[in-house]
Amino acid sequence: MAQANSNRPLSPHLQIWRWGPAMLVSILHRVTGNGMAFAGLGLLLWWIGAIAGGEHSYQTFIAYVWTGTASSLSVFTSLLGKVVLIGLTWAFFQHLASGVRHLVLDIGAGYELDANARWSVLTMVFSVIATALFWAFLLMPR
Repeated sequence: MAQANSNRPLSPHLQIWRWGPAMLVSILHRVTGNGMAFAGLGLLLWWIGAIAGGEHSYQTFIAYVWTGTASSLSVFTSLLGKVVLIGLTWAFFQHLASGVRHLVLDIGAGYELDANARWSVLTMVFSVIATALFWAFLLMPR
């Protein structure tokens, strides 16, 4: 086996590529997809089960998730629970915007460096604004 030269770089791409918004959006796309799959799956299954279980089951679900009246220690009405719900909402909108960006890239448009960087930044801005608007709508008094 040949001896490795200690002056030789292990990975040449680390010296060639610069960090950019497209790289961040690509990584966020993977992270948000996995986050929704692992953290959001339990909540989604609970919601679907509550719908299938009838009105009483659904009212119990709503009491735990939104109002906290079913238990004074409701997970979703605590600060950590709200952070998780807002985080899942942001992950959804970020993954959605990044997916649309990838669809545009798949048709062959948006590969120019400036356009790619601009659309990458816009996906992040969109996800934050959409999350804020979504939660403003949910928390708006009726």
